[in-house]
Amino acid sequence: MSAGRGGQPGMTKSISEDLRSRVIAAVEGGLSRRAAAERFGVAAASAIRWVREWRETGSTRAKRQGGDMRSRRIEAHRDIILGAIEEQVDITLVELAEMLRSQHGAVFAPSTIWRFLDRHSMTVKKNSARQRAGAARRSRAATRMVQGST
Repeated sequence: MSAGRGGQPGMTKSISEDLRSRVIAAVEGGLSRRAAAERFGVAAASAIRWVREWRETGSTRAKRQGGDMRSRRIEAHRDIILGAIEEQVDITLVELAEMLRSQHGAVFAPSTIWRFLDRHSMTVKKNSARQRAGAARRSRAATRMVQGST
């Protein structure tokens, strides 16, 4: 796998603000977005996006790259999830997912709920009965949520 401009595989460095400004100025000067893209050696889609963003916001700066784009959806249900855990400390991830779906119309995979709990320093506490259980029982056993001190 080849390294992108940022030096890490799969990561690219944003194109300079100066180049963005020159492409936008060329379009404002009468060139089509595609012609400006060809002149400056950038993708037509980039030129189209840069001009649209500039016309909507007046900004030529690149937006932040990467990061979490979806956690705000589950964060909207923060109080509901934490309240359900407080009400029933041995609630499972599957039960939380089902409660959110049936009572609030919000569909989340148990893994999404796990990442939410992990971000909020909540961990699954295995009890001794669960540790002794065989693999078939382990998936049905209840777990206890515990808030970490970090």
